[in-house]
Amino acid sequence: MALDADLQAKIIQAVADGFDDQIAFTQGLVQMPSLRGHEHAIQDHLHRTLQSRGYAMDRFRMDHAAIAAHPGGSKITEGHSDAPIVVGIHRPRQETGRSLILQSHLDVVPEGLHDMWSDPPFSGKVEGDWMFGRGAGDMKAGAAANIFALDALRRIGMQPAATVYVQSVVEEESTGNGALQTYLQGYTADAVLIPEPEDEKLVRANVGVIWFQVQLRGVPKHVREMGEGANAIDAATRVTAALREIEAEWNADKANHPHFEDEAHPINLNIGKIEGGDWASSVPSWCNIDCRVSLYPGVSADDAARQITDRIAAFAASDGFLKNNPPKVVFNGFYAEGYVLEEGTDAEATLANAHLSALGAPLESFMTPSYLDTRVYALYNQIPALCYGPISRNIHGIDECVSLSSVQRITAAMALFIAEWCGLEPAA
Repeated sequence: MALDADLQAKIIQAVADGFDDQIAFTQGLVQMPSLRGHEHAIQDHLHRTLQSRGYAMDRFRMDHAAIAAHPGGSKITEGHSDAPIVVGIHRPRQETGRSLILQSHLDVVPEGLHDMWSDPPFSGKVEGDWMFGRGAGDMKAGAAANIFALDALRRIGMQPAATVYVQSVVEEESTGNGALQTYLQGYTADAVLIPEPEDEKLVRANVGVIWFQVQLRGVPKHVREMGEGANAIDAATRVTAALREIEAEWNADKANHPHFEDEAHPINLNIGKIEGGDWASSVPSWCNIDCRVSLYPGVSADDAARQITDRIAAFAASDGFLKNNPPKVVFNGFYAEGYVLEEGTDAEATLANAHLSALGAPLESFMTPSYLDTRVYALYNQIPALCYGPISRNIHGIDECVSLSSVQRITAAMALFIAEWCGLEPAA
């Protein structure tokens, strides 16, 4: 049922009334350096925060065997986080509305060289409309918005008339296994909303992602005998060129994939890390290159992995050195498929109404060539999976920041969406 104008105005004002506290809470999250494997403290903080609001609480670890057995499970390696998943559960007095998952992730990517940042990367500094810090946009502002959108409803004496799960996961930046574990744990709802930093737009289509490492071995020699050795780093550059050919071929196929055909370069292969060699005066005997590549929705991770492995093997067979020393390909993180959000769902229409009321403009949708946890809910829960969030800059880069005015607008839209989707009843 659509909300009347008076109730909409009260909800929007309630978000504004609590926004100073929301900024402070978000800043506190940013100031906690929740890098991969070090998210225990921030997850405990979220647990306390939700518990203090009276939500029923659940906290559980990832089941590696169950994840490995599921077709949506990504590869588990030594660096995989063992931080818990946290779920706060709102249960209404009477279940009359539609249930909802509000999810966020609190793991962040490495901050890079600190001397490139204007301020320390976990400062949470506020300057004008922007809050700076690693994770400010991706996606600690969204994590706070999940909580404070519900707070706004309580501020006017109301609460959702349906079950709402507030989920905080880890491993979003490296495998997506945290979100998958909530599904394996049995959590589901009539829709999910994840407020990633999407420039106040709704994600219509999203790529899959796989991570892999190419391991090369050379023949070490003193540089005076370099001609008798084989340089593993030089070999890595040749393999990289072969991988770029795959990237070009996959991009050339974009016309066959709806929502991607007008993108200049929808498939991105990133050479994210190179390690090799032991000594400047020794021909390097080893080199590892860590790569990330995206996949069109409908392309399985298995199929993409097979194409990569076969292409590297074929190239090695044509290379004078590598044919006798073939590279090894190891898949070591993301192994996830993409998805398309089908148009015409009630959930999208409800979000469009909320967005129009809060921002005064129609809701736009777009394709994003990045990984999103919404793939779990679209592919496996098979529920409307809405990814929609604030304006940000430089996520995964230097001086990452999020627009606070945009966060307030998005939080208002989320509160309106929750009110209409779940229905309202007097707060307990």
